[in-house]
Amino acid sequence: MTELAAPHGRRRPIPTKAASAEPVAAALPTRILVVEDDFLISLEMESTLTAAGFEVVVVGSGEEALDSAAADRPDLVVMDIRLSGAMDGIQTALELFRIYGLRSVFATAHSDSDVRARAAPAEPLGWLVKPYTPASLLSAIRSALRSGSSSAG
Repeated sequence: MTELAAPHGRRRPIPTKAASAEPVAAALPTRILVVEDDFLISLEMESTLTAAGFEVVVVGSGEEALDSAAADRPDLVVMDIRLSGAMDGIQTALELFRIYGLRSVFATAHSDSDVRARAAPAEPLGWLVKPYTPASLLSAIRSALRSGSSSAG
């Protein structure tokens, strides 16, 4: 069982599949922090990623993301840009990168050149444009994990 933080700080245990069920996930870092304040979108992401064999922690704000990163030590972050709370997704990603070296895949409907320029210092590993499909989510995650592991060396 893995304990997941639902948006707004609720934690709940859920069963996870063995990492060996997904060859790409087994060979690469598998703990993913999802930062998404839309509860239904966060549930969909959690379900898709868990079914693919990843360990998933879901939080609903930038502040919760910083706390979770300290406690859960994720390998990758999926970050919404527009979040509730004092910090938006770009500010949160910048802090996660500065403090922990964590890199993000941004999942957003807002990915114009100004947004991408603001996010550049966080060295994003990808952009997932909403609305997205479960297949495009998994593709973005796998690509980011491959890219992140090849640059970590």
